[in-house]
Amino acid sequence: MKFTLSWLKEHLETSASLDDVVEALTRVGLEVEGVENPGEKLAAFRVAKVLTAERHPQADKLQVLTVDTGDGAPLQVVCGAPNARAGLVGVLGLPGAVVPANGMQLKVAAVRGVESNGMMCSTRELELGDDHDGIIELPADAPIGTSYPDYAGLNDAVIDVSITPNRQDCMGVRGIARDLAAAGLGTLKPLKVDPVATSGAGPEVRIEAPEGCPAYFGQTVSGVANGASPDWMQQRLKAIGQRPISALVDITNYVMIDLGRPLHVYDKAKLSGALVVRKARAGEQVLALNEKTYTLDETITVIADDTGVHDIGGIMGGEDTGVSDATTDVVIECAFFDPEQIAKTGQKLMLTSDARSRFERGVDPAFLEDGIAIAARYVVDLCGGSASEVTRAGQAPTALRSFGYDPALAETLGGLAVADDRQKAILESLGFAVDGSWNVTVPSWRRDVDGAADLVEEVIRIEGIDKVPSTPLARIPGVARPTATPEQKLERKLRRTAAARGLNEAVTWSFISEAEAAPFGGGAWSLANPISEDMKVMRPSLLPGLLAAAERNLKRGASGVRLFEIGRRYLADKERLTLGVVLAGDRSARGWQGGKGQRFGAYDAKAEALALLEAAGAPVANLQVMGEAGDVYHPGQSATLRLGPKTVLAAFGMVHPGVLKAFDLDGDVAAVEIYLDALPAKRGTGFMRPAYTPPALQAVTRDFAFLVPAGLAAGDLVRTVKGADKALIVDVRLFDVFTGTGVPEGQKSLAVEVTLQPGEKSFTDAELKAVADKVVAAAGKLGASLRG
Repeated sequence: MKFTLSWLKEHLETSASLDDVVEALTRVGLEVEGVENPGEKLAAFRVAKVLTAERHPQADKLQVLTVDTGDGAPLQVVCGAPNARAGLVGVLGLPGAVVPANGMQLKVAAVRGVESNGMMCSTRELELGDDHDGIIELPADAPIGTSYPDYAGLNDAVIDVSITPNRQDCMGVRGIARDLAAAGLGTLKPLKVDPVATSGAGPEVRIEAPEGCPAYFGQTVSGVANGASPDWMQQRLKAIGQRPISALVDITNYVMIDLGRPLHVYDKAKLSGALVVRKARAGEQVLALNEKTYTLDETITVIADDTGVHDIGGIMGGEDTGVSDATTDVVIECAFFDPEQIAKTGQKLMLTSDARSRFERGVDPAFLEDGIAIAARYVVDLCGGSASEVTRAGQAPTALRSFGYDPALAETLGGLAVADDRQKAILESLGFAVDGSWNVTVPSWRRDVDGAADLVEEVIRIEGIDKVPSTPLARIPGVARPTATPEQKLERKLRRTAAARGLNEAVTWSFISEAEAAPFGGGAWSLANPISEDMKVMRPSLLPGLLAAAERNLKRGASGVRLFEIGRRYLADKERLTLGVVLAGDRSARGWQGGKGQRFGAYDAKAEALALLEAAGAPVANLQVMGEAGDVYHPGQSATLRLGPKTVLAAFGMVHPGVLKAFDLDGDVAAVEIYLDALPAKRGTGFMRPAYTPPALQAVTRDFAFLVPAGLAAGDLVRTVKGADKALIVDVRLFDVFTGTGVPEGQKSLAVEVTLQPGEKSFTDAELKAVADKVVAAAGKLGASLRG
């Protein structure tokens, strides 16, 4: 929501400075996002008069001007504008000035051999409009030498305020002024409502869909002349980013921003029959003012006549009944649309507008009479014509809500003691009515206030939330008890482990788009009323957010990305705690030793999975590597880690190329998903650990080389060998894989190192042979034979 300081002072009687206004806005909960002064960038441009205009000796389309700048000696300026002539008063950019439209700094320069000391400017060059056919022409009595921003009234600060969805009353400048007046920054001026003289019957209006539009007012103004709106109105609209179109259109935009009251005007000559508020028929279409055609259904409230739909009610008017320079008779629409219906329609059509942003928050239902009266006054004053009577159809929900309030709640609920009379003054300044028994009546423009807690919020924010004292919580005597749950401790440990391994933590949204969820089988849960279509589906996996983050980082120059996140997946049955890892780009940078940079592979993902599972307390030595990692992963370059055939603790590997394409990622990307909810619970072992007692005797190692089927996983052999004698074998490690000369077709050689730990005495040769026989026998069950 943008407005200028002078615009604000149309409603607020105040001597406060800009800084005071900005500070007060933030203090009462209207966060200021930015302040800019459009006149600052034009400070070096001034009003100047052309004294003479002669043809350039070297160019037919250029003229050499002598320009009076008010400083005494005229300047010579080369100009190519067709309207440049002696006697014209315009805007001159002096040397050193920067042209806003292109960033060019003006300087004394020769143009086709003739010195030029600046530039006479057009409205487009100063970003004051789209006209570029000639230089700006000012009135002949414009003061020569005056700073152009001062002359044109452009030194008016523009304030940009972020309005939260609950503050529908502040979607107009007057509502913001009311808050500032309540905060003590001035006095709210009375709203001027000066109804025009009326005669004759108003337009014929009917409501057939009161659930979408409970009230609809219409008024005809005949004999209007639709030209440009006055300069003061155009300047304010331009300052906040609105493009002036015509007087009739600008009036509706101005009243909407000024008073938070959306309006619409129809060209009466383009209407046929009565204006009817009804539900659209399935398949009906309307060409909206944004030049897009929308297909409607039976849930959408529209404004139509005998020929068809002309308006998506409360959101956007139709192109075919819009006003133009030829318009002579108009119908002014001032209606109340149901906020929930507006929100659903806007989401369904994916159509946003300034009117929608106000109607879906909830405009003041009691402001129909004054709203249409103010609009008709502007139309008659600026465009002429005569007004009809107002046609009123339906009834807006203007019943006021009242409830009891206890002033003590300001301290008990809000934490700040405020005197009763001060609370009463605050509430009344905001438009609430307070009787002697503290029964509070809510004004019609405060749809968000629905109980005593909301009144406490109003009192505290106006009195000053910075005045709420900091009160420490009471401390329970004695030694503080640990409060972290086992799940929280696990998350904390995994975060530290992942960070220590060089991974960067990411925190992504729990909501993703349908397109991002599709490669992961879609989401089980979707929001009926999402913030945007990009945040509609509750994520079925952590990988979409991490892949999107990786894509953003890689496109911004990162050579390698190592991301992890701990969060929840939202499946059909429940939320499941998960740890996700994405490795993309270069694993190691190029260098003189290794040559070009090395990319991440599936074994990098496996290493991360095993390290993190070990930190989580999983029995890593007992895990089995099995396939079926899922369609998200590359077949043949991915696997799962399981405790037994059914309990999947993790999936890892290379991401499927189809998934990478959906996220606009190039190259190879490795990923890990650890399902923390599937980890086996730890057994309770008490607080004390047994004392560490290192073995008294040195361990013994023996190497075995086996010929095994080519498809046998090395991990299966290691696990089997380790289980051959659980009492004596303490570790088994694979140290060689060989295929080639001497190894039969369809087989491979796997060499393992077996570590044996003696107990009270050293091993005898017989004992070592017995263990070796057990190892060979166990391996034989997998089809392995000792290599000769």
